[in-house]
Amino acid sequence: MLIREFIPQDLERVYEIEKMSFSDPYDINILKQLYDIGCGFLVAENNKYIVGYILFWAINENEGHIISLAIDKYNKRLKIGTKLLKTAILVFKSFNISKINLEVKIQNKEAIEFYKSFGFRCIEKIEDYYEDGSDALKLFLDINELKHS
Repeated sequence: MLIREFIPQDLERVYEIEKMSFSDPYDINILKQLYDIGCGFLVAENNKYIVGYILFWAINENEGHIISLAIDKYNKRLKIGTKLLKTAILVFKSFNISKINLEVKIQNKEAIEFYKSFGFRCIEKIEDYYEDGSDALKLFLDINELKHS
């Protein structure tokens, strides 16, 4: 398993994973724009085949945000998400960013449990957050309190 920086040639495959992972996926042009403006964008590669990605950025000098994390549905439960998230956390640490937040659909119990296993905690419910009207939970992690090292 290789975690590496996204390159533009990865876009189509990342978009496939985005579509299979979310009921309201980001448009392919949004993914490209996020890359173009300098978001952190990592992919997980297994035998030269992209099986997951994570998108993240700094909101301000001490706060980061996970925009999206998704794994190919045929490659779940292989610790790919864990490797991607750990790598993103290392990038945040390298920029002295210790606070990370994200939003997750309230119905996505699997993702909520995944993030909680890292020490993320729910700080807020955001009603009608997603385009389909679903609510979100806002999760927060202080890297200094990390369970996983």
